[in-house]
Formats: sequence, structure tokens, C-alpha cells
Amino acid sequence: MNQMPTDAAATGATAGLPVRLDDVRFLYGATEFVYDTAFAAGEITAVMGASGSGKSTLLDLVAGFETPAAGRVLIGGRDLTAAPPSARPVSMVFQENNLFAHLTVADNVGLGRSPALKLTHGDRGAIADALHRTGLAGKEQRLPRELSGGERQRVALARALVRDRPVLLLDEPFASLGPALRDDMLDLVDALQAEQGMTVLFVTHQPDDARRIAHRVVFLEDGKVAAAGPAGDFFAGAGPAAFRRYIGTDDGGSRDVARKRT
Repeated sequence: MNQMPTDAAATGATAGLPVRLDDVRFLYGATEFVYDTAFAAGEITAVMGASGSGKSTLLDLVAGFETPAAGRVLIGGRDLTAAPPSARPVSMVFQENNLFAHLTVADNVGLGRSPALKLTHGDRGAIADALHRTGLAGKEQRLPRELSGGERQRVALARALVRDRPVLLLDEPFASLGPALRDDMLDLVDALQAEQGMTVLFVTHQPDDARRIAHRVVFLEDGKVAAAGPAGDFFAGAGPAAFRRYIGTDDGGSRDVARKRT
């Protein structure tokens, strides 16, 4: 991929917005999840924790797919707790790419601009640009079955990009990919975030994913935010004991952090 500029303003992209969950409480049966944390604008934050700790639920609350029993969801300082997903400045990429098998790559991406695929000339230009940015130029007319797993996830990411939202949520979209492909996709997210300045929240079970691109980590345990802070601190042994146990460094010893950006 060609080197991308790192100044979001220079590209005309929408800069990221801060996200805050203000004492948000969500009930799932008899289980209560409590979130009281903030995500800085224009940063990549890894949301980590054991299965069932509430990672995907956190993203669903930000996106508006779930409604809290109490508390507020603030995006860019606006209280959007009661706003539907369509009214929030958020795009989301799921673990399953949710592509339509009968639609071409270009049309699958175009759904991000118009669910009815009533596309303007400007829309088609944005689609072409997103396909170029995600390395899919020349594959516009292919069907999902003609693509590799990594390419299908690139289509899903391109669809999120054409929505031009300042907050991007990633719910383990690369979990099913092999290590090399997953690294490629993480590097793509890293480059796009650096270019556009988006606020990125991504759920991952893989410590190496967080080491690779995250600026910060939010660690969940038993349905609550147990700790939050710079990724470098977490992986250098300054994270909570529960986090060290989670990643297999019970002794809290420091480990080198392989990060491209600080």
C-alpha cells in the first residue's frame, strides 16, 4: 500500500470524537454490566477481557444497538443515549463481514452510502476511493464468494469508511483470519486511522493485536471496567494483576512493546 498522509485535516476527513460512557448500566438477564470510562478522540483503544466480560456489549451501547438501564452515552459531548444507531456518528465492523452474496464488491460498499443503492456521482467517487484505500481497486465487480477471507473483511471496512463517521467500532472483525492476514488488516486500520484521525474502539482477545496498534487499553473484568490506561504501560507490567493473568504474565515482568507509533 502506498504511504498515506497522517494529517486528517489535509485529507478532508472527519476528525475523531471523544466517547464517554457515564456510569452506564446494562442488564443482561441477572447480570449487570457497569461502564464508567472515556475514550479520547483520535486514538485507537483496545477493549480487552475474558469472554463474557462485556466487550461486545460496550460497543453495542456506543453504537446504539443496546439501550442502557441507567447512565449516559456521550459522543462528542452530546448525550446520544436515546438516539437510534442511524443518528449516531458511528460505523461498526463485525466479526462476520455481513456482505450480501448476490451483490458485487462495489455494491456491498455502496450500501454504506445508500441502503437502496441510489448512488450519486459523488457517492460512486467515495466508493472508488474507499476501495483504493483498502487495496480492492480492480475487484469492484467481483462477488463475495470470489474473494479471500481477508478481502471480504476489507470490503466490510471499506463500507464503514464510506459512511465517513468519526467513530469506528471493530468487534473482532479479524479473529477468523490467520496471523499474517490479521497483521495486514491491523496495519490497514492503523494507516487509515492515522490518515483520517478517527476514534477507534476495537475488541480483541489477542494481546499481540493490541500491542501492534493500540494507543490505550480498556480492560473489563466481571462486567466492569477494571483498568484503563496507555497500552505501553499495560504491556510493560503496569496493568492490573487480572490483566497480567489474562495475557499470561502473572509475574508482572516487563515485556518489550512492539509499536510503530507512540
